[in-house]
Amino acid sequence: MSVNVGWVQASDLARHRVYGIQVDLTKPLSNTMWDQEIRQMASSHAIMASGVFMATVVPAVLVPGFSVYGTHLLWLYSVAGAVAVVNITLFWLLGVSSPTKKHTITYKVSRLVRSCLYLLLSCLSFHTVVILYGAPLLETALETFSLAVLLTSLTTLRCVCVLGPNVQAWIRVFSRHGAMSVWDTSLQMVVGCSVVGAWLGAFPIPLDWDRPWQVWPVSCSLGAVIGYLTGLVAAPAWIHWHRKHLTYKIK
Repeated sequence: MSVNVGWVQASDLARHRVYGIQVDLTKPLSNTMWDQEIRQMASSHAIMASGVFMATVVPAVLVPGFSVYGTHLLWLYSVAGAVAVVNITLFWLLGVSSPTKKHTITYKVSRLVRSCLYLLLSCLSFHTVVILYGAPLLETALETFSLAVLLTSLTTLRCVCVLGPNVQAWIRVFSRHGAMSVWDTSLQMVVGCSVVGAWLGAFPIPLDWDRPWQVWPVSCSLGAVIGYLTGLVAAPAWIHWHRKHLTYKIK
């Protein structure tokens, strides 16, 4: 059953939270509340984008000889770390992830272990896919795995923060009409833009321009980060523009 975003069933209350504040979804969601949620999403995305900016500027000030091209791996891990810290902190503070009924220490530890396992599997999966697309198998293994770490921080980590270590929920969100909240929609856009950006970044590598950003995997890393930033900007703007036409499927 599909319903307009302004009306959702009470049984879906746990899935729809506005920055940690539960909303009475048995009543129509007012335009003010709807606009407020989009503004808050835009604010959080601005903080995430600022994290990428700071991860580039701070090392440039503190580390002699630092540059995006010359010390690319240092920049790459700086961005990946900043994205991870900002995303985990923001989504934890805002309570976007689905609340769980179990609060035991054992369950929380199990959830943390599964999250870390999924992130590790994501790194290995991205590494394998990049090699299948033509990256050298052994000569630049460190660079290839570093790109996989960056892609994991931009995509899989956000899935874990929004949906938890729940593969079925991930499959649902990325299926057709699978989004059940504005955060699901933003997740689709940010992840999609990041992956497409990394893919587009590979096109200039074989060209004989002899530019420093053509060294593997500089252009792919830059493409992924630019795609991530594009998704952060585009998601709240697109949701705001189409808010009257969005429908979410209630499971």
